[in-house]
Amino acid sequence: MELLAPWLEPRTAYIHVPFCAHHCGYCDFAVIAGQDHLIDLYLDALAAELATLGAPRPVESLFIGGGTPTHLSANQLERLLEAITRWLPSALEGTSREFSIEANPDSLTEEKAAVLAAFGVNRVSIGVQSFRPESLAVLDRRHAPEHIGRAVETTRKHIPTVSFDLIFGAPGSTLASWCADLDAALAFGPQHVSTYGLTYEKGTPLWKRQHRGQIAPVPEDDELAMYEHAMDRLAGAGFEHYEISNFARPGFRCRHNERYWANEAYYGFGVGAARYVHGARELNVRDTKLYIRKALSGEPVAFQREELDPRARAFETMATQLRRADGINRARFHEQTGFALDTLAPAALLLLRENALVSDDGSDVRLTRRGKCVADAAVSELLKEA
Repeated sequence: MELLAPWLEPRTAYIHVPFCAHHCGYCDFAVIAGQDHLIDLYLDALAAELATLGAPRPVESLFIGGGTPTHLSANQLERLLEAITRWLPSALEGTSREFSIEANPDSLTEEKAAVLAAFGVNRVSIGVQSFRPESLAVLDRRHAPEHIGRAVETTRKHIPTVSFDLIFGAPGSTLASWCADLDAALAFGPQHVSTYGLTYEKGTPLWKRQHRGQIAPVPEDDELAMYEHAMDRLAGAGFEHYEISNFARPGFRCRHNERYWANEAYYGFGVGAARYVHGARELNVRDTKLYIRKALSGEPVAFQREELDPRARAFETMATQLRRADGINRARFHEQTGFALDTLAPAALLLLRENALVSDDGSDVRLTRRGKCVADAAVSELLKEA
């Protein structure tokens, strides 16, 4: 049976594993720490949710995130991967499917890496965040810098592609310390690097510490200098800046995340997971115990559903696609949304061009370097005409 267009029919899937050894102070994801006795029940619940597909659905990429998926034991990882690969087999021949998993530097063992590789995992995203003990401490991370090299070595014995997640702008950090972090990361030769400015999510321990005056955010000008240095340093090392926060060596873009940024369809399974199928968005409950109870009793695990009208969906597509280096291609945009780009936000596009925040060759609209530095503001400007 012929697949529908990729913005309707998912060709990728995300699976959420909420368990962690420790809940970091800046994290606002659906995670749970100190509840390892729930892991096996959770795997049962996840298998039950996957079974609601009714039949195996081949996909071109998979991403297991968290939480810390590699917090699970090797046997538990095997159970997880058996369920995933049963219901979400590869739509591609051979080993060409991208299959990613997130890992903490201190949670990946030789045994676990071997299990992952046996089920086709070929990409590991390591939550490095920083190589500085001071930044790791203020971020409430529990791994030490020496764990990072061991994690890379363990991964590469079994799995070919390594990605690093890094955070800049941690309290007390400087441009010099960020330069050192990037140099340390590049010394390991990762194929992909994600760089995220620290955000203070409301309600997190880090946010509370900021509001009590116990820590001070890095000044905005310093944070901007850090971001610009990342652009220059990683470009100089042969990386392409293919999305606002993401850099890859040629051929190593995260194909899974590119589906999100194109505003195409995707499956999502697990507590707190989102999905976008046939134009409808659903979000699963964020409470792990509630998720387990609902999934095992056959109840729907989604608590929120939204189906945007075509115009709203077109603006959403514009906003997500502008964040990519590929930008917004007018012909593809029209095919995907049914709208001509220039009829949706003509005033905003003109303003962005006049302020040199986007380049426009008549075919593609892309953020300039200046535009990348104020991407959120550029996207907000477009959305004003929604």
